[in-house]
Amino acid sequence: MPAGTTSSCVPPIIRPARPVAVRTSSLPATVRACSSPTSWAASSCIPSWTTPSRRGNLASCPLGEQADAVVFDFHAEATSEKQCFGHFVDGRASVVVGTHTHVPTADCQILNGGTAYMSDAGMCGDYDSSLGMDKEEPLNRFISKMPKGRFEAASGPATICGMAVEISDRTGLAEKVAPLRLGPRLAETVPDFWR
Repeated sequence: MPAGTTSSCVPPIIRPARPVAVRTSSLPATVRACSSPTSWAASSCIPSWTTPSRRGNLASCPLGEQADAVVFDFHAEATSEKQCFGHFVDGRASVVVGTHTHVPTADCQILNGGTAYMSDAGMCGDYDSSLGMDKEEPLNRFISKMPKGRFEAASGPATICGMAVEISDRTGLAEKVAPLRLGPRLAETVPDFWR
């Protein structure tokens, strides 16, 4: 595809719900990406990704043929479901990053087929809180079982959490992956390959 052109499968910007820094080895003039769903929600009772229509979406925009990178933001509670999904798309997706629990996990890795994986990127917000909310009202509800007021966003210093991924220009698969944490509450982690 000539530089500066797009196809129906190429939105100009990929914007995941959580920070995922994706950098190719060199900067191409055009990055091709699929418009099929990249943010999936799941239920541990009936996983939506196991339905035939969702499985078909994985094949509709193949990595390397129609997309330079395929990034999945997988929103689910169960870590086991996120792990199984990562293995299910391993080698067919560049990145699978879980979201939902607001707590960064310690399993950032490249799976055997070349897909970068992390069960949960964590939240971007004040970690001296209850999931980014001022902790007084959530504490009150746990203790008294009665709401006293509204949840209010915590106003302390924010911590940025996510994952950094370097993707091969040739294969579209991950070459490097590392967690990212910047801020005052959690131990800071900056990927070595960013330095």
